[in-house]
Amino acid sequence: MKQKKGTSLVVGLVLLFLFWQLLVIMTNNRAVPEPLATLKTGWEMKGLLLLHTGASSLRITVALLLSLLIGVPLGIIFSRRSLANKLLGPLIYFLYPLPKVAFLPVFMLFFGLGNVSKILLIFSIISIQVIVSIRDSVNEIPESYYLVMRNYNSSKSQELKFLVLPALLPGLLSSLRISTGISLASLFFAENYNTTYGLGYLILSAWSKMDYEEMFAGILMIGVLGYLMFSGFDYLEQRFCRY
Repeated sequence: MKQKKGTSLVVGLVLLFLFWQLLVIMTNNRAVPEPLATLKTGWEMKGLLLLHTGASSLRITVALLLSLLIGVPLGIIFSRRSLANKLLGPLIYFLYPLPKVAFLPVFMLFFGLGNVSKILLIFSIISIQVIVSIRDSVNEIPESYYLVMRNYNSSKSQELKFLVLPALLPGLLSSLRISTGISLASLFFAENYNTTYGLGYLILSAWSKMDYEEMFAGILMIGVLGYLMFSGFDYLEQRFCRY
């Protein structure tokens, strides 16, 4: 499996660089640097590039953990408590389609221009997705499964561990894939305000200097970061969702 995944990664990168080189030839535009020149620039600035990547990764990780701590319990409560779903469900449906990037100025007004407002922006993207996916996954559990467990005098904690959590895990991982991709895109916007470290800041700073090799190195690093996070979700799914 690992060998197959490694082969697909190599094939994907080769196709990416071939398409990239073809785009360079067709456009003949200085704003689109050659892939080898971009890789060379990325290697020369690898220390700084890793520092910016670490800052972006930290923001996403903190927001992800907060989303899980709050979103998973709320999703279960919305599924098992009809009153909570009736009261707060319409609010979730109202917030769900809104572009969360629009809330960044509001977060900045209340929490300042630092990391807190940026983390809250990513949290707002991931948490609502988690709540909805958890609620829907738990709703799909047949009521007869709960009856079987009660017939065996199972406690609430055993019901949660052996029935609810296995049922919600696939839906949770799927929602994390979607929301993480959106978060990476939103992070580019958020890191352009009062930030000295982050891939979004690096890309815009390179663009303003017309250093296109550096700009594309940052863009490429966002892709690498997304690939690593998606691979992590794939590993968790293979490890814990074999059923």
